[in-house]
Amino acid sequence: MNWSALMAGVILLSGIAVIPGCKGQDEKTEAEVLPLPSLAVTVGEVHKEVGRSRVEVVGTVEAVQKASLSARISGQIVELPLVLGSEVESGDLLVKISADEISAKVLQAEAQLAQARRNLARENKLQKEGASTRETVKSLQDVTRIAEAAYTEVKTMLDYTLITAPFSGTVTRKMANVGDLASPGVSLLEIENSDALQVLAQVPEALILKVTIGDSLPVHIPAAGLTLLGEVVEMAPAADPMSRTAPVKIKIPVGPDLRVGQFARVTLESSAEMTLVVPQPAVISRGQMDLVFVVEENIARLRLIRTGAVYDGNVEILSGLDPGEVVVVRGAEKLQDGQPLTIETN
Repeated sequence: MNWSALMAGVILLSGIAVIPGCKGQDEKTEAEVLPLPSLAVTVGEVHKEVGRSRVEVVGTVEAVQKASLSARISGQIVELPLVLGSEVESGDLLVKISADEISAKVLQAEAQLAQARRNLARENKLQKEGASTRETVKSLQDVTRIAEAAYTEVKTMLDYTLITAPFSGTVTRKMANVGDLASPGVSLLEIENSDALQVLAQVPEALILKVTIGDSLPVHIPAAGLTLLGEVVEMAPAADPMSRTAPVKIKIPVGPDLRVGQFARVTLESSAEMTLVVPQPAVISRGQMDLVFVVEENIARLRLIRTGAVYDGNVEILSGLDPGEVVVVRGAEKLQDGQPLTIETN
């Protein structure tokens, strides 16, 4: 085999294969360096203004009227005609407690009172006939008053065996059943009236002085997808020394999608500070990044920024821009970095 002839053939074929590749690369390079067309845009200036620094605090939707019901005496529950979600009217029977001892004391006190009244009536008659003294009658009057007080006491205790609804509402919690032993101070039921709702929020002590009764505050309920305007109706005069917060109650309108217990966010304004802002359309969001096109000698330069609050059509700029710089407000979605611009006036 002629090795010299073979090597010459390989080199020749390699040269033929490389030539078309070089030609295509040159054409691609020429295409990349073609100038970008000039686009007409509207611009705005980065400027300072008093920023509305906002702070969100969390809260819970609750009923304005609610009650936790417990027994005043000990005894076995014999009636509890309710389930969770039951609607009750004011005065309806909620719980009946068996108290045979109290019933017996009522009968005893009733008999003692009747006897005391009979003795007093007899002694009054004898006094009129001159057969009794004034002192004896006075003594029996005291005995009668004591018997009346004892009867009233046990009769009131008997009334405690019946627990009725203090207002119309819905049973939201049920912690007892028929047969359970009721004890004083131990909750048996909770009822709430959802005709009026409020948000209970814990406000940091640094902001509590900026909240006053009657203020209107934005309230967002994520579960219902609602943003409402609530009115501050009640607030604590001092902060809790443990949490450094103070409870604030904000009345909100009732809606079909609002439920007691829903999570809420309340927006508060903190101290006003000077901040940089740009018109909201100037900011381009790409994933987790916020960008703007800065105008430099009529050329668009893409710049990464960090944004803050959005309000009144403006976006707060935390970093990435300086006062006086000019940014593209309209037409930025079509721009590329380095593209020439034609500035339009508003």
